[in-house]
Amino acid sequence: MAKAKRIYVCNTCGSTFNKWMGQCEGCNEWNTLVEEASENSPSGLGKSSNAKGNIIELSALRGEDEALPRMLSKISEFDRVTGGGLVPGSAILIGGDPGIGKSTILLQAVSNLANNNVSTVYISGEESVAQVRMRAERLGLSNSPVSLASDTNLRDILATLSKGKCPDVVVIDSIQTMYADTIESAPGTVSQVRTCAQELIRFAKKKNVCVLLVGHVTKDGQIAGPRVLEHMVDTVLYFEGDRGHQFRILRAVKNRFGGTDEIGVFEMSDLGLQEVPNPSALFLGDRGGQVVGSAVFAGMEGSRPMLVEIQALVAQSSLGTPRRAVVGWDNARLAMIIAVLDARCGLGLGAFDIYLNVAGGLKITEPAADLAVAAALISSLSGDPIADETIVFGEISLSGEIRPVGQADARMKEAAKLGFSQAFIPSKMKHKNKKLKVAELDQLIKLVDIIAPNLE
Repeated sequence: MAKAKRIYVCNTCGSTFNKWMGQCEGCNEWNTLVEEASENSPSGLGKSSNAKGNIIELSALRGEDEALPRMLSKISEFDRVTGGGLVPGSAILIGGDPGIGKSTILLQAVSNLANNNVSTVYISGEESVAQVRMRAERLGLSNSPVSLASDTNLRDILATLSKGKCPDVVVIDSIQTMYADTIESAPGTVSQVRTCAQELIRFAKKKNVCVLLVGHVTKDGQIAGPRVLEHMVDTVLYFEGDRGHQFRILRAVKNRFGGTDEIGVFEMSDLGLQEVPNPSALFLGDRGGQVVGSAVFAGMEGSRPMLVEIQALVAQSSLGTPRRAVVGWDNARLAMIIAVLDARCGLGLGAFDIYLNVAGGLKITEPAADLAVAAALISSLSGDPIADETIVFGEISLSGEIRPVGQADARMKEAAKLGFSQAFIPSKMKHKNKKLKVAELDQLIKLVDIIAPNLE
């Protein structure tokens, strides 16, 4: 019997090599090659093959295809992130840290779909049927007509789903536990994850079934397995949040059937994940009065305005290199704001320890948060609180100018609805606000003069 040939596959990009190397030549990542048994399949069609390919029917770009109706889970935050509901024939990948709530939100979603006469199947490779039933009972979903199974053999799963009338929605929890018996490697390896995902996606497209795949993540927060997995599916969702915090953020990073700038906000409770229809009020619920080093940022998450508190602490440093600790924002962006405040406003923040936190566990990537971060740092350094019921937003340039940002009306409308009375915004911004007292700023030094006029 011939000895199986061993190959080395990159966990990041899926490139294959005949020998182990420290650095992958495909993506330049280090220590990502793992040893696997070579699949007994030809590397290409080859010139010696006698088989001829079938002729593919070509169609015009314009057609009369009927639009497929979306399936609503009745969880508005989940439907918002998916672009308005589940699309038949689509493949959706959901990733997140262990215990963040991936299985819980999917069980709640398919239960609501099943209660709305949508045929659903939940297949778990990590839990037994009895364990899934225990969670459903805890969540109050025991009476939902969801079909359950516990298996990891891909061939058996596809044969079961294809028998009789195919279901409308299928959940695979998780893709890393599935294995194809045509591959010799263990479940969770690059070749197994790639092959199983490919077969499930092919089944979804052929049978017009929506397949939801749960994906494990690495310590870096990336979905485990080959990077090509995210390219194969139609939608990639990430669950964010701290396990010790009650808030959870569902964010779309890829969506062929909707936008990628929407988020869904949930709160973990005894009855599972409860959607939060007004995140601004929740994120600001624990904020009381004027607090030194605190600023309220009026941000945008997709089409939704969201107010969130940014907290800063500036303290004397006893270290040769002052410490910088950031939660919920970009560390490099904070370094830039500190440098601008030092160079353009003469505050000398470089010699202090600085701690920055976005309250509520939310992660902000919007440049419009620059001005709110600067306001919180100025307030903490001077000891002067920012005026009560004030929102701040604007982008800061390296020259110290405050640049306009988009959707000012939506930001200020949300602030007025929550009782805010004043706004610090960039100058020359077009807005129709008549409820807030607006201070338009063109230079960062003017913000220092407003918050801390006595700061030298």
